[in-house]
Amino acid sequence: MPIRHLFLMTGASPNTGWLTDCVALDGKGFVKTGPDLTVENLARWRLKRPPYLLETSRAGVFAVGDVRSNSVKRVASAVGEGSICVQFIHRTLTE
Repeated sequence: MPIRHLFLMTGASPNTGWLTDCVALDGKGFVKTGPDLTVENLARWRLKRPPYLLETSRAGVFAVGDVRSNSVKRVASAVGEGSICVQFIHRTLTE
C-alpha cells in the first residue's frame, strides 16, 4: 500500500490540532482509540464491529505510541503497540 502521510511526535505535546476534524482527541489533544472512544466519538462509525484496540474513531486509521491517549509514553511501549497494530491492519485490509 502506498503511504501518503506520516505523523511523528516527540515530546509531551501531541501537536494534533490538525486532526481535530479527522479523529477523536482527548482533552489534551491525544488521539483516542479502541475502548477509550465514546458513543459520541463513534457517531460516524459505519462498521458492524467496534473499533480495534488501537483503531481511532475513523475506521482503518490507527494510532500507537505517545500520540495515543492513555498510552504509557515509553519507546518500548510504542514499539509493542506498533507490532500489535500490524495484525489489526492485516485484519482491516481483509474486511
